Amino acid sequence: MAKILLTVALLLCGLAAAQDDALLQRIWDGVQAAQQKYTSSCGTVIETRTSALLAKPLVFHGKFCADGMTRFSLEYTGSQPIRLLYNQDYLNVTTTRDGKATTEVLQVGEHVRRTQAYFSRTNSIQNLKRNFTIALREDNKVYEMKLVPRSSRFSSRINYVIVRLLKDTFLLSSLEIDGKSGVHSVFDIQATQLNPKIDEEMFKVYKPN
Repeated sequence: MAKILLTVALLLCGLAAAQDDALLQRIWDGVQAAQQKYTSSCGTVIETRTSALLAKPLVFHGKFCADGMTRFSLEYTGSQPIRLLYNQDYLNVTTTRDGKATTEVLQVGEHVRRTQAYFSRTNSIQNLKRNFTIALREDNKVYEMKLVPRSSRFSSRINYVIVRLLKDTFLLSSLEIDGKSGVHSVFDIQATQLNPKIDEEMFKVYKPN
């Protein structure tokens, strides 16, 4: 009897793994198709940040625009606005305190392209499985993927990441990051414009001389 129960358990585990593999492939194919269909987008972001060091959660309201995989703008409003602007090789981080704006220029293009290649090659799913334990869930509206790092490359920085995608468009609706630093952030994302024509000036960055 014990051997029969063990055999049934192994068969059920194998069936569950096969179902998860099929769902992961469906999600992955949907995301790739969405990237081809929606080459640009603009919308809103609400970040809720918690930490043991914070007396209460911090909530940031912002807006974003993205053009392909090479240009991105994210701007948080409020008493101390922050703007992140990425174009090709350079990232500008502009912070404003007491009415004074300061911009930091970072050359991150190589790192961004390396990360994009990691998640866009034909073996990307294998890369994910090798580096993360993946738990999948779906309901009527969203697909959810919880990624828990296996490798030190990621586990040294994050405890887990939860990605939620809209089922009808495969667009990102929420991103949850639990960091090793003790900071937990949830980004609620809503794309309000798909394939808009974006002014070139929006992505104008400062570059080092």
